Amino acid sequence: MIIAVDGPTASGKGTIARALAAHFGLPHLDTGLLYRAVGRQVQLNGADPDDPEAALAACAFGNDLLDDAILRSEEVGGLASRVSVHPAVRRALYERQRAFALQAGGAVLDGRDIGTVIAPEAEVKLFVTASVAERARRRWQEMKARGIDVPLTAIERDIAARDARDMGREDAPLRPATDALVLDTTHLGREAAIEAAITAVLAKSARA
Repeated sequence: MIIAVDGPTASGKGTIARALAAHFGLPHLDTGLLYRAVGRQVQLNGADPDDPEAALAACAFGNDLLDDAILRSEEVGGLASRVSVHPAVRRALYERQRAFALQAGGAVLDGRDIGTVIAPEAEVKLFVTASVAERARRRWQEMKARGIDVPLTAIERDIAARDARDMGREDAPLRPATDALVLDTTHLGREAAIEAAITAVLAKSARA
């Protein structure tokens, strides 16, 4: 069984995807981490993330970069959003994601184009979302807990800008697959959101 979990930044899709993988005993891939690695590699190269050639060259990042905690930073998240608009970057990372999705036994992948591009044949497709204000609040609380002081308004502006880039790009824009279940987590706590997602997967599996 392939489970595709898509959605904008800070919507809770990663938490839900990891919980689904654990519940159903499936391997999990956070595909956004690949784009974060490309963005970070561009930065390490001293290059411009808006330059298609520089971004493509950064796709040759070493696997050890995926374990670097800095990939989870807001700065690198912004770089990931910028390099992901380049079609050549998306093509370079496509096969890596596709192979993971098609492994024997199935998998859970979360990202922004899993149900529409990477694994359109996925048996279950979830599109996890939440309001910009709520997503900014969650991210602000996470950063505050890590001792990082960033104004909530700045985070909200950054998230809105990422949404605009992700939804407005020509290649694989962020949008729900036509057969995806949209799960709005704005008013759901962590456990309630996970429970709703598990229930949705079980219901879809029962109908299959």
